[in-house]
Amino acid sequence: MTNSATPRSSVLDRVLVLEMVRVTEAAAIGASSLIGRGDEKAADHAAVEAMRAALNELAMDGTVVIGEGERDEAPMLFIGEKVGSAQGTGPKIDIALDPLEGTTITAKAGPNALAVLAVAEEGNLLNAPDVYMDKLAVGPGYPDGIIDLAKSPTENVRAVAAAKGVEPNEIIVCVLDRPRHAGLIAELRGLGCGVVLIGDGDVAGVIAVTNEDTTIDLYMGQGGAPEGVLAAAALRCVGGQFNGRLVFRNDDERARARRWGIEDLAKIYTRDELAKGDCIFAATGVTDGSLLKGVKRHKNGVMTTDSVVMRASSGTVRWVKGEHRR
Repeated sequence: MTNSATPRSSVLDRVLVLEMVRVTEAAAIGASSLIGRGDEKAADHAAVEAMRAALNELAMDGTVVIGEGERDEAPMLFIGEKVGSAQGTGPKIDIALDPLEGTTITAKAGPNALAVLAVAEEGNLLNAPDVYMDKLAVGPGYPDGIIDLAKSPTENVRAVAAAKGVEPNEIIVCVLDRPRHAGLIAELRGLGCGVVLIGDGDVAGVIAVTNEDTTIDLYMGQGGAPEGVLAAAALRCVGGQFNGRLVFRNDDERARARRWGIEDLAKIYTRDELAKGDCIFAATGVTDGSLLKGVKRHKNGVMTTDSVVMRASSGTVRWVKGEHRR
């Protein structure tokens, strides 16, 4: 059944949903040989090279709008890089990606490292600069506007609790475990909230609000802006609300945002302003996590992967288990 609120894209029909899974699978497998080896850069490089090669096999005219950084910072999968085997002739696709969301996690063999990407028609994903973003997310089933980044964490918790029919101390909030969040964590615990602290991987943290099995009601705190666009694309596919506001630490970061066409530096973005129209989101586990199992290496060169792929227009979520023989 098609989601009538999000028209199906004939452009995305030409880029098969399962092809996106093959791309994230390739990146996850590439990074998996570096799990627990203590080398973040090598793990990220392996994932980037594998994802780039897989993208270039697809018959599309793709542009990376969220990537590893700007061209002078990232030799591959930089913002603005063209990918796909049909440049100038294939469907024009914007791509947001993180070949290895959780480089430190992977290096330390921790949980919830993912290879992730989102695709949409040209112009439908925000070109977010590589700065921080204040993020606020809640899962599906709540009235529109239930969360508001202009309000305090306490006000947002109380609004969600009232809509859920529980007391604020029954709300569970996911937060990145960073010194900058000490005040936020203290405020939440002062309300009696449960706080799930994660060491890295805030795309997985945001997506957790959509899955009742995680028991997480809200995601709050600062993380990377590019990851905010990826998370918004996932929430667009499966429901839930998201607010994001860019955070600038210096004039250089403000100038970087203006280079990407962002003039209102204090703007609070909704989910649908970060990811518009029909879009596809795919993720493959690198290490075991709450959402997906990691890559497993078995006898005789067999590897198994665990992935999820979602589409906004249909609201479809597919869980894909793969066996790969080398």
